[in-house]
Amino acid sequence: MNAQVGVIGAGAWGTALAQSLAGDGSEVLLWAREAELVERINTERRNATYLPSAALAQTLRATSDLAELAALPVLLAVVPAQFLGGVLAQLPALGFAGDLVLCAKGIEAGSGRLMAEVAAGAVPDAEIAVLSGPTFAHEVAAGLPTAVTLACAGGEAQWQRLSPVIARPALRPYYSDDVIGAEIGGAVKNVLAIACGVVDGLKLGQNARAALIARGYAEMLRFGLARGARAETLSGLCGLGDLVLTCSSTSSRNFSLGLALGQGLTAAEALSGKNSVAEGAATAPVLAEIARRDAIEMPIAEAVCRLLEGKAPAGEVVAQILARPLRAEQEPLS
Repeated sequence: MNAQVGVIGAGAWGTALAQSLAGDGSEVLLWAREAELVERINTERRNATYLPSAALAQTLRATSDLAELAALPVLLAVVPAQFLGGVLAQLPALGFAGDLVLCAKGIEAGSGRLMAEVAAGAVPDAEIAVLSGPTFAHEVAAGLPTAVTLACAGGEAQWQRLSPVIARPALRPYYSDDVIGAEIGGAVKNVLAIACGVVDGLKLGQNARAALIARGYAEMLRFGLARGARAETLSGLCGLGDLVLTCSSTSSRNFSLGLALGQGLTAAEALSGKNSVAEGAATAPVLAEIARRDAIEMPIAEAVCRLLEGKAPAGEVVAQILARPLRAEQEPLS
């Protein structure tokens, strides 16, 4: 197999990306930790565990040998955010020093690092890029039109290398060099999607959800600008675009988690037995901690954190937000 690109992580999103890249006949390697999952993908041409709806291309091959992927020039890392560092730390010993495209959305618990910071520490010789945007895995795998941000730490030279590798007729990347902005948009929107799910679970109506998306976007901007992101990045696909998608559908794992919380389940009950990961559940506490430390006002993120920790029921948390002092809507961006 003469693959030029590998995908690390065979969850729904990793499988969907691998399928999209292989859909035109390109050879793609997909890494999964579980040998049984590798065998089923290669023999049945389906990932019944994480993406059962997709019939996988013959040119997509799964492997549990990370050394096979380390020999490729381009890798897409789609491991859940809290496990990314441990997997990537294996790559230097395997000789990888190519383009590493990060596709996980989150902030590392404990360290507070964004994924690009995690990757730079684990694979110092790799050139980092971030792929982020409004992307439901089942739609990408089905070949439905999707647009994403491809933020390249290596600037336009890296973009020129990567864009032909990633672009497909139905998968359209847009260039940015704002890696921090792309990462913050993806991480914060997961937390806000939980909040929107709570609104639906409590049956508070579409007015409330629209207001929460708008005020949540203001929180995303405040946090992003404080961390060095650009406002125009956060108003694009990887910020506002991803926020609108994830806050509007039960196809979002984070929205579904919030829906369950709004209906009275605890976080442990809502998360139990799930194959997939709701990244916002791990991101919310560290996001709220950083916001408090840096005096960044993020009441919605704080509310989600209280809900996940079981400190108050959903109705009480919403009442506390509605009781906040009245204020001007528009705020200075810096």
